[in-house]
Amino acid sequence: MSVTATLSRKYQISIPKSVREEQHWQAGQQFVFIPKGKGMLMLPVPSFEQLSGIAAGADVVHYRDRHDRF
Repeated sequence: MSVTATLSRKYQISIPKSVREEQHWQAGQQFVFIPKGKGMLMLPVPSFEQLSGIAAGADVVHYRDRHDRF
């Protein structure tokens, strides 16, 4: 899919409806902007519920706590 949007005089961009629907984005949702070369990566900020269990099964053998730092 290739769609375009125009930056307004107030430095705002409207996300095309086809993109919002495909990604299931909602009004009021927060996003983070990550610089990538000459572009920008825009990702939705996950909720705490979405992060639950993300580290399940992680290997904690080589975990460094603050006490291990110099």
